[in-house]
Amino acid sequence: MTQPSIDVIAIGNAIVDVMAPSSDELIAQLGLQRGGMTLVDTDRARELYDAMGPAREISGGSAANTLAGLAALGAKCAFIGQVADDQLGEVFAHDVRAGGIAFATPSREGEPPTARCLIFVSPDGQRTMNTYLGASQFLPAEALDEKVIADAAVLYLEGYLWDPEEPRAAMRKAIAAARGAGRKVAFTLSDAFVISRHGDDFRKLIEAGEIDILFANEGELAALTGIEDYRQGMASLAAKVPLLVVTCGAEGAVAQAGDDFARVSAEPIDKVVDTTGAGDLFAAGFLFGHVRGRSLAESLKLGAICAAEIISHYGARPEADLKALTATV
Repeated sequence: MTQPSIDVIAIGNAIVDVMAPSSDELIAQLGLQRGGMTLVDTDRARELYDAMGPAREISGGSAANTLAGLAALGAKCAFIGQVADDQLGEVFAHDVRAGGIAFATPSREGEPPTARCLIFVSPDGQRTMNTYLGASQFLPAEALDEKVIADAAVLYLEGYLWDPEEPRAAMRKAIAAARGAGRKVAFTLSDAFVISRHGDDFRKLIEAGEIDILFANEGELAALTGIEDYRQGMASLAAKVPLLVVTCGAEGAVAQAGDDFARVSAEPIDKVVDTTGAGDLFAAGFLFGHVRGRSLAESLKLGAICAAEIISHYGARPEADLKALTATV
């Protein structure tokens, strides 16, 4: 097996986040599930955008956010995701490449437009997300460069993108390419609603031994396993997933690889401003430690530091120097 020249290549939704502060009263009036993520159509996206206060546009998407953190830490990364040939598509592509991430997926002509996520941020930092998938759900398998995938140490897949049929087929093709090259496949479950729709697919991937690293929060793990206690849920998967990472919100996170188990507390911060991207940046820190051969405990610590940085400001892309923040780990 040749030495990989890319640390992590990811496939995910190419989304621009549109974020605005919001009262919980407005969230209730709009009939939104506070703290949840809901897929919306074009009409609903327009309705919610009209109801938002002054907003900021920041390139996002779960896997792309993770790569942004990885690149900021010094990893070599590449992203595969579909944008439209429009203004938001140009914004997304510019932001990804400016962050040092290789991005070569051709833009898609015509409708639908580039995906966007309308995020209402509550006073306590909780985010209520409403995602219009747009062009991102039309990523074709033909857009994949299997040689590039085979040249990455880790293929990182975003559960959110499993929902549309076309990118699901692309991700299956990517898994085959990565495993054929002897590389690792990492998967983030993304949200309980994704598991409610595609849990059987995910369980089959796990049973087939096609996932080497699985990221989940407590709720997602419970939805996947049917076991409420996260420790018992992890135990039920320990023999099937070589590396399992579970985030527990303010309680920190845990990881298990065979008999090796580690736990980390959440990093203290002065104020939670916006929890958007906390899990994404946690994954960034952890994966950086993993590809650099760090211990489970050290990788968890890196993840916790990156997550703390992201929830201290608006947006899911790092603003502080992550290398400096993690220098003592």
